[in-house]
Amino acid sequence: MTAIINKDTCTGCETCVDECPAVAISMKDDKADVNADLCVDCGSCVDVCPAEAISMD
Repeated sequence: MTAIINKDTCTGCETCVDECPAVAISMKDDKADVNADLCVDCGSCVDVCPAEAISMD
């Protein structure tokens, strides 16, 4: 599993970037972007996203 960002609903608030313990999320074109190689599948980003733009797949 890895975190998947819905670019259509991501607001670019960066809450997930600050929350990610693996530093797997960065910003790209003002939207969150997940590095799947670094993602540890913890789901922390899903829980804190105010736009509900992140899911685990």
